[in-house]
Amino acid sequence: MENADLLINLTGKRANCRYTDKNKQAIFDSRINATKVLGAAIHTLKTPPALWINATSATIYRHAEDRPMDEFTGEIQNDFSVQVCKLWEKTFNDITLTHTRKIILRIGVTLGWQTGGVMQPYMNLIKFGLGGYQGNGKQMFTWIHITDVCRMMEWMMVNEALTGVYNCTAPNPVSNQAFMKALRNTAGHHFGIPAPAPLLKMGALLIGTETELLLKSRWVVPARALQDGFTFKYPVVNEAFKDILAHLPRSVYHLF
Repeated sequence: MENADLLINLTGKRANCRYTDKNKQAIFDSRINATKVLGAAIHTLKTPPALWINATSATIYRHAEDRPMDEFTGEIQNDFSVQVCKLWEKTFNDITLTHTRKIILRIGVTLGWQTGGVMQPYMNLIKFGLGGYQGNGKQMFTWIHITDVCRMMEWMMVNEALTGVYNCTAPNPVSNQAFMKALRNTAGHHFGIPAPAPLLKMGALLIGTETELLLKSRWVVPARALQDGFTFKYPVVNEAFKDILAHLPRSVYHLF
């Protein structure tokens, strides 16, 4: 990291798992320990990185169906995922650096065509007619195109006055129902069977995950980024889907 312009820390065990005691501890440790190690390493450098961007998550805000959460008035409560984010951010904020600017990036669900992301599971649901809304469909879905994640980081590196907490989310979150409808329409599959919450709970047990990932209402907006002049390439989900599906292999979303 000597003489680096930018350090980006995204390290952490995937939260797409059952919240057993063992997995919870691994989720905490993988984030906290990596942040501490990086802070200690920076203290040993003669010319440390000019900027350190440390990821956390937009899920730090409470379940919200009544109003959007931003960096100024967003409410933070205390479920498991919120506890993880709070300790992650505290660990980062407790590291004092004289010559390295620091930014916390609360990243929403990141949409992209890359293998291993969230798009392929959604496309598999749609492909087999299961791409309806989940739960009651009213929960808000906070998302961002991966291109805008990269663009925001570059913008932060160039604009040296920026510090503190930023929501890294598209400015137009949508309901789960609207999200799934837009994805079906873009993929050319106009029918999808809804999945009620009890069915999701059974499915989560079978595949080893938690329904929180689908049912928590994440209504988060990037107030600071917009206030400070950042412009999004993909501000609405329909345009994001058009770009992503143009890069996905056709076999991912076309029925045979």
